[in-house]
Amino acid sequence: MKLTKHTDYAFRVLLYVAVKNQEELSTIKEITQAFNMSQDHVMKIVQKLSKSGFIKALRGKNGGIRLGRPANEIVIADVIILMEATLAPVNCKTPLCNIKQGCKLADILFEAQDKYLSYLKQYTLADLVPENSSTVQLIQTLFLKNPNT
Repeated sequence: MKLTKHTDYAFRVLLYVAVKNQEELSTIKEITQAFNMSQDHVMKIVQKLSKSGFIKALRGKNGGIRLGRPANEIVIADVIILMEATLAPVNCKTPLCNIKQGCKLADILFEAQDKYLSYLKQYTLADLVPENSSTVQLIQTLFLKNPNT
């Protein structure tokens, strides 16, 4: 399964805010600059993540975003399910496949996808950013002004 850019960017946003000190807010501008992403695109992603409680967005002059719940409560599979427009591994309806009734491919692919998502349900955002991991060190070194925040 290949994730869309939408989901990829959602994980980048989550990783960034997970590494940053939770007392300090992150801005969409700093995240988009860090990862060279479209600000409009990230605004839509942040809105979706915020609406689902993965992040908390505070508006206004001193606004910004931070995690909406602890990183160990943000399940990787849940983020994928939220962000992907469709998870169907194959579309047998449009255009209608003439061998759909006897074909086992769709059944196999849907079973594989269920196993894929089940596997990902055991991992959280906290698993992606353990203290002193290379991911944390890279984000702190490359993007954060003060590595201790």
